[in-house]
Amino acid sequence: QVQLVESGGGLVQAGGSLRLSCAASGFTFRMYAMGWFRQAPGKEREFVAAIAWTGESTFYTDSDSMKGRFTISRDNAKNTVYLQMNSLKPEDTAVYFCARGRGAMGSTENLYDYWGQGTQVTVSS
Repeated sequence: QVQLVESGGGLVQAGGSLRLSCAASGFTFRMYAMGWFRQAPGKEREFVAAIAWTGESTFYTDSDSMKGRFTISRDNAKNTVYLQMNSLKPEDTAVYFCARGRGAMGSTENLYDYWGQGTQVTVSS
């Protein structure tokens, strides 16, 4: 069965960095786009970034709060997608989810069919 397992979250001070990983299994990883979303306390889940199955194309949120600080990448040999997060801010505190794309990359949740359980990121001020 399809499984997506996120890791790499934790507590970090503002200005620090984290790299999240999402290990995929149960499907042919290299054939699917992947995405990252996040959900802050009391807020709806929001799109962060997506990457095409080849890794050659990426797509990021147009939210000014995240622009230029997050980078998505993938290693198809390891069946893993990553999210590098730099210059972290307290407002980045959220549960971060990876998801498998149904087809083309996009920012809406209905474009993704399987989700991980999430990893908590907490940024202290």
